[in-house]
Amino acid sequence: MKFQVNRDVFSEAVSFAVKLLPQRTTLPILSGVLIQATDEGLVLSSFDYEVSSQTEIAADVEEPGTVLVSGRLLADIASKLPNAPVRFVTEETRISVSCGSAKFTLLSMPVEEYPAIPEIDAPTGLVPAEDFADAVSQVAVAASRDDVTPVITGVQLEIADNRLSLVATDRYRVAIRDIDWDGGTAGEDAATALVPARTLQEVGKTFGHSGNISVSITARDDRQLIAFSAEKKTVTSLLIKGNFPPVRRLFPETVDNYAVLNTAELIEATRRVSLVLEREAALRYSFGEDGLKLEAIGSEQAQASETVDAIVTGDEVVVSLKPQFLLDGLGAVHSEYVRISFTKTENPNKPGPVLITAQTSRDQAGTDSYRYLLQPNLLLR
Repeated sequence: MKFQVNRDVFSEAVSFAVKLLPQRTTLPILSGVLIQATDEGLVLSSFDYEVSSQTEIAADVEEPGTVLVSGRLLADIASKLPNAPVRFVTEETRISVSCGSAKFTLLSMPVEEYPAIPEIDAPTGLVPAEDFADAVSQVAVAASRDDVTPVITGVQLEIADNRLSLVATDRYRVAIRDIDWDGGTAGEDAATALVPARTLQEVGKTFGHSGNISVSITARDDRQLIAFSAEKKTVTSLLIKGNFPPVRRLFPETVDNYAVLNTAELIEATRRVSLVLEREAALRYSFGEDGLKLEAIGSEQAQASETVDAIVTGDEVVVSLKPQFLLDGLGAVHSEYVRISFTKTENPNKPGPVLITAQTSRDQAGTDSYRYLLQPNLLLR
């Protein structure tokens, strides 16, 4: 195997191929990146039985072949090579990588032991890349990080009526965002896919400026996977098995009691007042005629409070919220103002979840479909 390739193109391709590989694996061979050289160029792939990445790049191939090499080591080397063409030559189990005056010799790994890269079916549909990346960043933050319950560590993708909904929850909050979906003439009328949140976040970052992303949902040999493709790059992921909780029913149709605030002012005030809190403690938010008052009671020596302008419609409300959970929701509201709506429960003394949505101005609701429902901390009132 022998080829020459542009340094920047090669470095970016290797970086993409290894990005989703686990930091540690019980099978060292799964830490490799597979390089296939053909007359058409190079194909770089990685696969750990759950997630795969594959990309095609142009190269001057003198001798076709296939080699498997340590992925992260090759990525580190490629990112630090001098500004010159990269020459890649294999001889038996040794790999020579040279660029300018820099030369490296690496050992190859046994290609025959490497698992086959997953095959994907025809596209299920297309989504606008920027909208998809934006929706993922808004929703994935609400997914659970506790592997004890795998079903809520993912983001549920729901396809219906030319819309793609992204839904995530960790039991304390729920985030939802809808975007356009082009199913084509033979597209799915309805489908769901529960995708690991970490994988989806990397897909959003990688393909965020790619025009359209092709999405394929494949079921083969009792293994369901989803593939995202754009600009000669593809990421596949096994889907999480299990029933996602029916969280949509938690969202009220209308809420008459709400407050409208400047988003940035609320974020900054929350960050300041929460400085005195111990970990996992909540802030008290009192909404009334005079606006919003934030109060934090930390240790005996540290307390804090601040007031923020707010237009309150309906009754005065006092809720206690975990500041980081609130900041996650506010950070996903891409508008100057935010509406915080107060839902009701059957117990008049028990506040319901607060609903966070975008607000274009003090008087006009936002145009996107993002909704973030946050459960108050009932231990602090």
